[in-house]
Amino acid sequence: MPINDDVIGLLMDMIRHNTVNPPGNEEPLALLVATRLHNYEIPCEVIKFGDRRASFIGVLKGSGLRPALLYNGHLDTVPPGEVAWERDPFVPVIEGDRLYGRGAADMKSGLAAMVVAAGILARSGVKLRGDLIICGTAGEEVDGAGAQDLIARGYLRNVGQIVIGEPSDLKLFTAHKGAFWVEITTFGKTAHGSMPDLGNNAIRQMNALMNRLANLKFPVNDHPLLGGPTMNIGTIQGGVKTNVVPDRCTITVDFRSVPGMDHGMIFDTLKNLLDRLSVEIPGFAAQMRVINDKTHVETPVNSPLVQAAIRTGQSVLETLLRPQGVNYYTDASVFVPALNVPVILFGPGNEKLAHQPNEYVEIPKLLKAVDFYVELAKEVLA
Repeated sequence: MPINDDVIGLLMDMIRHNTVNPPGNEEPLALLVATRLHNYEIPCEVIKFGDRRASFIGVLKGSGLRPALLYNGHLDTVPPGEVAWERDPFVPVIEGDRLYGRGAADMKSGLAAMVVAAGILARSGVKLRGDLIICGTAGEEVDGAGAQDLIARGYLRNVGQIVIGEPSDLKLFTAHKGAFWVEITTFGKTAHGSMPDLGNNAIRQMNALMNRLANLKFPVNDHPLLGGPTMNIGTIQGGVKTNVVPDRCTITVDFRSVPGMDHGMIFDTLKNLLDRLSVEIPGFAAQMRVINDKTHVETPVNSPLVQAAIRTGQSVLETLLRPQGVNYYTDASVFVPALNVPVILFGPGNEKLAHQPNEYVEIPKLLKAVDFYVELAKEVLA
């Protein structure tokens, strides 16, 4: 089968599998990709960790003289959303040079390119000095459950460096922000809406808190690749009826951190703010809990992996890849603290199309990604 048809066909098959998370349902897709790897004569194991939840690991064996190189991508996607798509998000369509479908950019295209690249290497007979591991993880879009499961079971102990095929539009990302999400609830006292003075309005309490959050500053310098930290209030829920004083209001807040910024600093700053408000505002009461904690990641430019990627960019893409940063976080936030290894992000999808309706990948970039992954593996392992 021509390589173009191989990777395009695989990606289209992957898009047809609905892996919206929650609930995920990644197991059928993991089995599909495992079958493809077996067809390439690359041993592959599907690792279940819940109802219809699974990751996979394929290993193209090397001599063991060097640590393994991990090619990673996630199997799940976010929901299509409420905005109407111009086409069924789970029926892949090619229009011109674009292949449309949920996950086309984020990030089934990157994973498909990695799988096919491994197949090319396997069939070429090239001698690798270390294992090339192809890994598809479940659950990245919600909690990184698949990556955490693989780490806990010790599947990745011999990994020495990692490439994640997240959407980068064929740019080289060597750093990404961390994520620290909290849920904060303010508490009041219910009363009839016509007699609000008899109650304590939890939404008004929350409004006071949100005004303070909007002006929150952290003592950290901007990062040269990532800029500064950000804060977004993502959801708010409060009240049960128009004519009832609300006794509870809850928000979730998404902080994106940069290197040099400890997540404990964010937690302590928020706790101090809640303590101050409880003194300043009569009847103010609030609780906070952490709902997501993923570290920021940065690989030095002089890392051998980064330098190998730059050389590969010159030979395959005929361009000088300059290390850049990106605001989203990835499974690298799970892998790097556990394994203490360098990581880069490089994929054919456009990061600006991630989580968007009418998501697509440009087919020429998909094909270039296959070539890049083949040559990068040779640079690192051969």
